Amino acid sequence: MYINNANLSKASKWLYAVVPILFFGFVWLNYIALQTMDTEAVMAEQIAEMGELPFLVMNLLPFAVLLGLLLLWVKFVHRQSLTALTTARPRISWRRFFFAFFLWGGISTALIAADYLINPQDYQWDFQLVPFLKLLAIAIVLVPLQTAFEEYFFRAYLMQGLALVFKRAWVPLVITSVLFGLMHIANPEVEKLGYGLLIYYIGTGFFLGITAIMDDGIELSLGFHAANNLFTALWVTSTWTVFQTPSVLRDVSEPTLGWNMFLPLLVCFPLLLWIYAKKYKWKDWRVRLVG
Repeated sequence: MYINNANLSKASKWLYAVVPILFFGFVWLNYIALQTMDTEAVMAEQIAEMGELPFLVMNLLPFAVLLGLLLLWVKFVHRQSLTALTTARPRISWRRFFFAFFLWGGISTALIAADYLINPQDYQWDFQLVPFLKLLAIAIVLVPLQTAFEEYFFRAYLMQGLALVFKRAWVPLVITSVLFGLMHIANPEVEKLGYGLLIYYIGTGFFLGITAIMDDGIELSLGFHAANNLFTALWVTSTWTVFQTPSVLRDVSEPTLGWNMFLPLLVCFPLLLWIYAKKYKWKDWRVRLVG
């Protein structure tokens, strides 16, 4: 199975603890520091000083650096190939990546368009060609690097490392999903809507983790995650979300933590799992997820 690929590592097992300890230590310190300030006000001040696009680059670039450092650590410390970190297949399946990318990109675009038509009062048309083209160029490069770091860290490196200790797949699945949700605790969305929003992030972690385990690789998770963040950044923004961009639409509604926030968890993610299972002929769910 894919999550057992850490057995291919030629380094000591304890080295799998180094990167997570450093990363989550930084996340915790960042969360503590943000407790003393109004995140939305600070973001507004920084955007006013430097502009939306430089602010976006400033927030995305560290993830590109972290991705590079993680892959170098895996290559030179664990002496494990990128392919083994990504999949149990002989080669990385880019067809899977692009299938998930365009599938979720189409669904998420349709959902945004439907909400715009049903609730036009909640949106402001904000499209400007030149800023949007600049956003497109930046987002196409940096957003997939940001999401790739999160997938390679949680669904690849951390999940494989935990599988060395816990022999049942559900334990790494639960741990990585909860930690993925808690990583978002300092997001401005959580400050605005409350800690209940973490349920959405943890649920998303479970969806991505189940996808990786059942498909024996993270290609589908990589494609979904890249599409989710990229299309969101391009189509709609607001003053209280982590992505502040010159997008097509600006959400001007007063946000609430309602059932609409959990539509993906209750409807979209189960639908995607069903589509993936049919297309890629997933079998032995109980053995893979529990055994």
